[in-house]
Parts: sequence; C-alpha cells; structure tokens
Amino acid sequence: MRVRVDLAYDGAGFHGWARQPGLRTVQGELETALATVLRVPEVSVTCAGRTDTGVHARGQVCHLDVADDALTGAAGRSTGAPARAVATRLNGLLPADVRVRALRGVPDDFDARVSALWRRYAYRVADDPGTVDPLTRGHVLSWRHPLDLEAMNLAGGALLGEHDFAAFCKRREGATTVRTLLDLQWARDASGVAVATVRADAFCHHMVRSLMGALLAAGEGRRPPDWPAGVLRAGVRDSAVPVLPAHALTLEEVGYPADDELGARAEASRRMRSVEAP
Repeated sequence: MRVRVDLAYDGAGFHGWARQPGLRTVQGELETALATVLRVPEVSVTCAGRTDTGVHARGQVCHLDVADDALTGAAGRSTGAPARAVATRLNGLLPADVRVRALRGVPDDFDARVSALWRRYAYRVADDPGTVDPLTRGHVLSWRHPLDLEAMNLAGGALLGEHDFAAFCKRREGATTVRTLLDLQWARDASGVAVATVRADAFCHHMVRSLMGALLAAGEGRRPPDWPAGVLRAGVRDSAVPVLPAHALTLEEVGYPADDELGARAEASRRMRSVEAP
C-alpha cells in the first residue's frame, strides 16, 4: 500500500531535506525512524519538494510504499486507528525538530512530488527595529531598511504566470526552469513583519530566495519596480540579484487534486516544459 506522511520541521539543524552520507538531513532522520517503527531494513520516501539547508517546513508531504499489513503490525496493541498509532510512535523516535503531523493510506496513483498541483512558501522579513523579535530570529530575516510593500507587490505582479525562470534559478543538468508562478503577494502580519506568500506549480533551485532578493531591492528603492521583470526577460543569472538567507523561508502547504485526477496530474507534471520565444 502507499502511505502519505505530512510533516513539519525546523530546518536550522539540517543539511537540507535529501539524505547525504555523514550529514544530518530530514530525509535521513525520517527514513531511519520509519524503518524502526515498520520493522524493515530500510525505507525510501519521496517528498513534494527538497528544501535547502536551513529552510523550514510546516506542510511538507512525502510518500512511501509498505506491505499491506505494515501499519497494523507496527501499531501493535494500540486500540486506535493504526495510522494514528504509527504516527505517535514515529514522533516518539524522531528528534524534537521533526514532527509527523499525519499519516494515512492513499491511492497508488498518489505521488508526493509529481501529483502536486502547487507548493506554497512564506518568506518573513522584519524591516523595522520594533518588529525584530529575538525569539523568532531563526525564522525571520532582520532587514535594516524599511520596505515599500506596494512597490514589491507591483514588481511581483509582473512575474506571475508561466515563464522560464532561469534568471532566478540555479540550473541543474537536464532540468527545466519553466514554472507557473500563481501568487506572489506581500502583506504585514499582526506583529508588523512583512510576509511574502509565494505559490507556484513547482520551484527550481534557489528560485524563491532569488525572487525575494529582487523584490527587496525594489522595496527599499535601490531598483525600480519593473527591474525584476527585466531580469526575468533577460533569462540569465544576474549577479545583482542576491539569494536571500534560507532561515526566513518556510514551506507552508502543498496542494493536490482529487483522487480520481492524481494519475493525469502526475503524467502532466512529468512532461518537460518550455516557453516559445516571442
């Protein structure tokens, strides 16, 4: 059977999501705990999006395949639902900076990565001394200059839609940089912190943090609001676009279609995309 796992983690103590020999990673901790609870030699999980070193998650999703009776066997003598009992046992083994929020069986067509319709991230910036809180310094970027959110929203709005985001991505061999940016909006939370909501069908390496770097340049007046769109059109990495720190970025949520649409979505996601030249 296929099992979906929803989890959250504080990325500060990890070398990113993906398992790496000799390094502490989220995937490594999770797979070790799953193998122990399920009483199998090893487990392999697939996640919705591999987060970089230092990036956090509240809504990461992954899946794995197990024997049909694996959850019942792992639940032991628990009188509750097997999936809930297994989630509880996993949280008893996992370190405090990783939590399994839910665990359940899903259709075989479900794939945490290619079935996803979109991923939603948040980037948090404290641009006023009165909003800088030492207790949230691990999740919020402290910025010296006040930001004009109206200018940043104007700049971000010009980036929406399907484009080749090569100018904002670290290229990987054989991987497309075409993405559909669905939302990019800045607003202040109740404490006055500036929060960007960024949602796309998928993101390439460093894309969100590069977009944030371009928008903050517009927000503090160093660049005009139309500058990020110009960078996008150029189609090449620009050294003037900084990749902002990872600790202020959080994967908040991943969206999926209805069960009867999972297969079609996975097939569409696997197709290599390109944008025709105008």
